[in-house]
Amino acid sequence: MDALTIVTGGAGFIGSHLVALLSQRGERVRVVERPGAKVDHIRDLPSVEVHFADIRDRAALDTAFIGATRVYHLAANPNLWVRDRRDFAAVNHQGTINVLEAAKNAGAERILHTSTESILTCARATGPISEDVEIALSDAVGPYCLSKLLAENEAMERARNGWPIVVANPTMPVGPGDYGCSPPTRLIRDFCLGKLPARMDCTLNLIDVRDVAEGLIRTMERGRPGRRYLLGGENLTLVELLSILSEQTGVPVPKWRVPYPVGLLVAVFSEFWSDHVSGKTPKATITGVRLTRRTMHFDASRSLSELELVPRPVRESLIDAVTWLRETGQIDAGNARSHSVARSETMVLK
Repeated sequence: MDALTIVTGGAGFIGSHLVALLSQRGERVRVVERPGAKVDHIRDLPSVEVHFADIRDRAALDTAFIGATRVYHLAANPNLWVRDRRDFAAVNHQGTINVLEAAKNAGAERILHTSTESILTCARATGPISEDVEIALSDAVGPYCLSKLLAENEAMERARNGWPIVVANPTMPVGPGDYGCSPPTRLIRDFCLGKLPARMDCTLNLIDVRDVAEGLIRTMERGRPGRRYLLGGENLTLVELLSILSEQTGVPVPKWRVPYPVGLLVAVFSEFWSDHVSGKTPKATITGVRLTRRTMHFDASRSLSELELVPRPVRESLIDAVTWLRETGQIDAGNARSHSVARSETMVLK
């Protein structure tokens, strides 16, 4: 029987690009997605099948992983707010344990755990952050970051005990094809619609989602178990990011800078309203505002060199993202200009 590659979360932003690349390489791929997930954009790819299973259900994963040779674990709750905060621990932490154990039980030869850059920052960091940074649980900002840090720790601990696990930490992915509208794409879309009247000072590290997908494949093939591989691109201030988008859309960069205490107050009120009244994603999250005070400047040169990965310019990725949003009808040139003073739905990226 041909080798079988499992991708959890394969219909997500990074996952769908990864699945497309694996399909192009002729690999037989089984996407494991949560029940009810939208999968139309990957269902018809050659040699790709879709299996619905919740990563919180270990028995369902044991069935889904039968015959697995390689397992890419991407499934997670990527948001910084959820009404029931216990969901972060159940999905991101315990769900990862379930995936790792089901993959090992299935006899997978290689397992890749996809982590995040947001767990690598700490209050004491002052310069560029590399793969070697040591992070304590007390460094985690909010329940999302804590759940992802605990998940990475589980992967690393098992790798140290001989499990064939490698870890990749992508920074913020941007580019086309984000059907689920992840936080970076939501920021781009809202700015293009003129729904970002204010900004907070922060630095972001951005990388094209297509380069992340390629980086995950190279990490799977070349990575050493128990080692973290940072998949990062360019460090930009939020103003620099918005300026590139402004060139493409004509929407002006917001001039009003929100002081940190004001931003935090807005986030506290927004989350309270979302928790107890609307149930909808808040306009700003406490975790997101707190992250603006952290160093988010990353140096991924060692990982990129080892993987021989050269990410494309972020400007190209942002142009492609705007083009895709226009092609899918989420923005258009007229709306981008006419709504330049509209009320914001997103104050900061995260």
